[in-house]
Amino acid sequence: MERTKFSLHSRLRSFRFALAGFRELLIREHNARIHLAATVGVIVAGFVFRVSTTEAAVLVVVTGGVWITEILNTCVERVMDFLYPEDHPEIKYIKDLAAGAVLAAAFTAVVAGLLIFIPKLL
Repeated sequence: MERTKFSLHSRLRSFRFALAGFRELLIREHNARIHLAATVGVIVAGFVFRVSTTEAAVLVVVTGGVWITEILNTCVERVMDFLYPEDHPEIKYIKDLAAGAVLAAAFTAVVAGLLIFIPKLL
């Protein structure tokens, strides 16, 4: 296999593809818009309550986890629908597992947020 030479243009183009995918996610997926609103809310709350650097890092990690699982869940759902458009119990199970991963990530993020923000409210 021949190695390709590094190209800044190619790297920038790959970022454009990634941003286009993220934009499509926000346009097509209702849950992604909910995650975006929650992310903005967490960022605003972080500034308002002056979270520490460590608290901010925790919020970034759990918020990133929600986004990553949402993106992967959407990929799993789209691939399954493309490969097997008919209803099938195994496909439903696969899609439910992927959605469950998002729920687990979101639950983890909510708990982390509560642990950080409730003491600041009290």
